[in-house]
Amino acid sequence: MPSANQTATAPKKKTILDLQQMKDKGEKAVWVVAYDACMASYAEKAGMDMILVGDSMGMIVYGYPGTVPVSMDMSIFHCQAVRRGAPDTYIIGDMPFGSYHESSADAVHNAVRFLKEADVDAIKLEGGVAVKDKIEAICKSGIVVFGHIGLTPQSSAALGGFKVQGKSTAGALAVLNDARAVYEAGARCLLIEGVPEVVTAFVAKSLPIPVYGIGAGVRCDGQVLLAADLLGMYEAFTPKFSKRYMNLAHDVTNAFREYVEEAKAGAFPAPEHMYKYTGDEAELQKLFADYKFQL
Repeated sequence: MPSANQTATAPKKKTILDLQQMKDKGEKAVWVVAYDACMASYAEKAGMDMILVGDSMGMIVYGYPGTVPVSMDMSIFHCQAVRRGAPDTYIIGDMPFGSYHESSADAVHNAVRFLKEADVDAIKLEGGVAVKDKIEAICKSGIVVFGHIGLTPQSSAALGGFKVQGKSTAGALAVLNDARAVYEAGARCLLIEGVPEVVTAFVAKSLPIPVYGIGAGVRCDGQVLLAADLLGMYEAFTPKFSKRYMNLAHDVTNAFREYVEEAKAGAFPAPEHMYKYTGDEAELQKLFADYKFQL
């Protein structure tokens, strides 16, 4: 029987084998970054292949200037919410800064927490050559790993900010080396961010695993965008590579403004928004007269 969120004709939840077959057939995969049950339910109804519960929640949800303050507990909490909102969608938990850097054992421990506590289907972590041993250890534990190279937000300070990577020959070589390291470590998918399309295209053609892009061109196996960016929710910063499909911030601000104006003027709530008293009116007036509010 289909779940409450799934119609009789809805496709089944993707598996890692489905994602691999999509690459082999030349079919694009599309995923979105979301952090709550409500947004996740919309994504599932729209037919999204995957949802990433990204550490970008640090900026979008919590108002931090970057992703570094995000903790494991915060990430798992939001993954649980997304799973409840999208029970039939492939969900990836984003390992936050500090959750896999100290040791391979620490990386495996925290990756296991994602699966046991949040019921995700895979985890994602940033880095290539530098975290090859961590990826390998997590993969050996039986967990599906998505790699993430190029512009890696967790190390944006070391990169000098949110800078495009792979623009020079030396930079392109670094991206290629990271991609190879991630693949050799056993990752089943790779996300490339903020890299020229020609470099991404070469990696996608060279590696047998799915290679997805965000700000990395169209010649790869699929795309991911932040829901907050594509909906026009987040106004502090809009990356060049993101397309706004609507301007929700504008619409929501106007709705809030209209609500403020109507409530202050007494125009809201109107009669259609109020409940009616259905008891005996005379008894109610007697109750009001007899009841003393002053103590």
